[in-house]
Amino acid sequence: MAISRAQLLKELLPGLNALFGLEYAKYGEEHAEIFESETSDRSFEEETKLSGFSAAPVKDEGSAIEYDNAQEAFTARYTHETVAMGFAITEEAIEDNLYDSLSARYTKALARAMAYTKQVKATTILNNAFDSGTTYGDGVELCSTAHPLVSGGTNSNEPAVAADLNETSLEAAVIQIAGWTDERGLLIAARPRKLVIPPNLQFVATRLLETEGRVGTADNDLNALRNNGSIPEGYTINHYLTDTDAFFLLTDVPNGLKHFTRSPMATSMDADFDTGNSRYKARARYSFGVSDPLGIFGSPGA
Repeated sequence: MAISRAQLLKELLPGLNALFGLEYAKYGEEHAEIFESETSDRSFEEETKLSGFSAAPVKDEGSAIEYDNAQEAFTARYTHETVAMGFAITEEAIEDNLYDSLSARYTKALARAMAYTKQVKATTILNNAFDSGTTYGDGVELCSTAHPLVSGGTNSNEPAVAADLNETSLEAAVIQIAGWTDERGLLIAARPRKLVIPPNLQFVATRLLETEGRVGTADNDLNALRNNGSIPEGYTINHYLTDTDAFFLLTDVPNGLKHFTRSPMATSMDADFDTGNSRYKARARYSFGVSDPLGIFGSPGA
């Protein structure tokens, strides 16, 4: 349905002082702080995790060397979605409006709506990180205490007992990440890079990562997290996180959370010959997902 003069009555008469409601500032592309971005030229993308070899055994004198097998562990698939929206304005509404260019004003609103959807879709990956109904390549949720390994063991990228963000939980997470192994049980020397938090935890994060001394104690102890550079990229706030006490640590494990762009956002317009309506649309095609879940550690909060 086209936007007509009936929806714009105040803009057809003199005496209006201001038009407002479409010029709010918006948060930036916060997904870029979390996801690796790549382009795609296919309808979907797949990434397969490989299993290396187990620890080399001792070879007894005169005995034959042992051979190990490599294999594929699991495959992650990224299926691109098309996101699109449009609006139409009647010829009369454009002619009779006294105050502004309708097309310019609502094109900005359209771009804002498209950007908002993209951030919500990106952050849905984290908002569902603890949901057993949302699984990825290895068959379990993003943050789990039991990511299965080819060797028969498991990795955990979630605390055994859910914990709020504090010095103890953050130090425990750093230690837990250091114990991760590959598919055959070999340590992988993983480290956290960046803390991702909702706005509610920004002051807690500042005190934990940026003060010289320990937080909440009268002892003259160093802030070990800061002194050791345990989280070298500090923290970033994501305003689209829905759980106000959940927190996440991005790690240096490659091919973790990924964003593929199949078609970047593009806008277009045309005029309908019969009605005279001007039509505007925006369209983009992309996907968000996870290849290696060890790219992130998360706690849902206590």
